[in-house]
Amino acid sequence: MGKAILLIFYIILAGTSNFVSAKTSTLDPKKIETASVSTYVTDLKSGKTLFKKNADLIMPIASLTKLMTAMVVLDSKLSLKEKITFEPRDKERIYNGYSRIRMDSQLSRGETIQIALMSSENLASAALARSYPGGYDAFIKAMNQKARSLGMKNTRFVDSSGLSPDNVSTAADIAQMVKAAYKYPQIRKYSTTSVHTAYFKKPRYKLAYTNTNALVRGKKWKVGLSKTGYLDVAGRCLAMIANVDGKKLVMVMLDAYGKLTPIGDAGRIKKWIQTGKSGKVSDSAWHYQRQKLSELTNTK
Repeated sequence: MGKAILLIFYIILAGTSNFVSAKTSTLDPKKIETASVSTYVTDLKSGKTLFKKNADLIMPIASLTKLMTAMVVLDSKLSLKEKITFEPRDKERIYNGYSRIRMDSQLSRGETIQIALMSSENLASAALARSYPGGYDAFIKAMNQKARSLGMKNTRFVDSSGLSPDNVSTAADIAQMVKAAYKYPQIRKYSTTSVHTAYFKKPRYKLAYTNTNALVRGKKWKVGLSKTGYLDVAGRCLAMIANVDGKKLVMVMLDAYGKLTPIGDAGRIKKWIQTGKSGKVSDSAWHYQRQKLSELTNTK
């Protein structure tokens, strides 16, 4: 009797596994809507593309840039404990934009990467690039070389923060970058830290940082990697890897109108994976997409 029950259990388990695989394989792309102008979703393990929309459209990527910045710094094997000094020329590299970091203060390279990723600190990105062997220009060159090595054929970087609208890519290329970044334990850890207090030196002070992705801060999502981005010209962007029903999904959403729209798209993707239907997006979102697509295609 015991062996019979055990056999039935294995049959049920195998049947459940087959059902899950069949469910994913029969997902209908016509039954998902996203509010972002460009979207790309793929299964990290299998590499199978589950959904794409305008995935090869070249567009500004804002602070998604910082994933490449982090990889190039980590590839250099520079000490993560070494202190980096924040200098006035770093401020110039971010177009004199606002930062809470005090000039001439210091922070470890590791923490500098962390606040660049989790809280999108632009001054941190500039300081990381400037302290690279060969300086800032050598760093940007290394970013573009790394992109080419990853097969990101439609990507170009001109700065390390993403503040320049000339940092451009496609959702398909960004997915490649996200997959590569996921191989770095530090990037997985740094980008998914909910909150962090950084202790600076010379002078001594501390600053509290919060993750810019609300899904990381919440409890309903299992996020393995995350990066947000925003520029007026780039809209709201989100790239992340999240566990949905036991599958690690790479999600890339470029150019959404509204701070919460990429998060809404992530929810729609999750619902589509789980139920086969995503639900609808608003008429205003469709209007924004048509307008931005017209602008992007007319500039080619």
